[in-house]
Amino acid sequence: MNGIDRLQNILSNSPIGDVLPAISQLNLPDWWLAGGALRNTVWRSIFGENCKLFINDFDIAFFDENGDRDQELAAKAVLNHLFPDYLFDIKNQASFARWRSGRKIYTNTEDGIKNWLHTTAAIGVRLDSQGEWEFFTPYGLDDLFNGIIRPTPTNIDNPDAQRKADSFLQKCPCLRSL
Repeated sequence: MNGIDRLQNILSNSPIGDVLPAISQLNLPDWWLAGGALRNTVWRSIFGENCKLFINDFDIAFFDENGDRDQELAAKAVLNHLFPDYLFDIKNQASFARWRSGRKIYTNTEDGIKNWLHTTAAIGVRLDSQGEWEFFTPYGLDDLFNGIIRPTPTNIDNPDAQRKADSFLQKCPCLRSL
């Protein structure tokens, strides 16, 4: 089984498989579900009970140059209604630099995701218009499946990346930080 098939198998049999169709119905432009929900689901699947990392929230990134925070809040309200036991963090990557000072301006959703703290968070999944799974894996899947915490190139010297890595290691000692 190749990495993408393995990833889809793990995610489809988790809460991600439940929320993904609902996210696709929001029709957010150029959207991806990415971040910790994917990473933690895979690591729990691989490392089992020794890994105390769980889905904290579902990070949904999209890109709409004309969008605003109201668009994010409306999408969040729909998902909160459908899944009251889950938390959703929905961010328009086009407006990210406007409300998060010091951040670079992104040109599309993928540009934003590639700049997340770690390679294992910079992985996206979505459903296409036919309901087929699509993946965005700019740094591949080796770090994810091997339990490696590695900062993305733009975050190599970011102290936040190291703090997060340290917290992951405390909760999941099977991991390695590079």
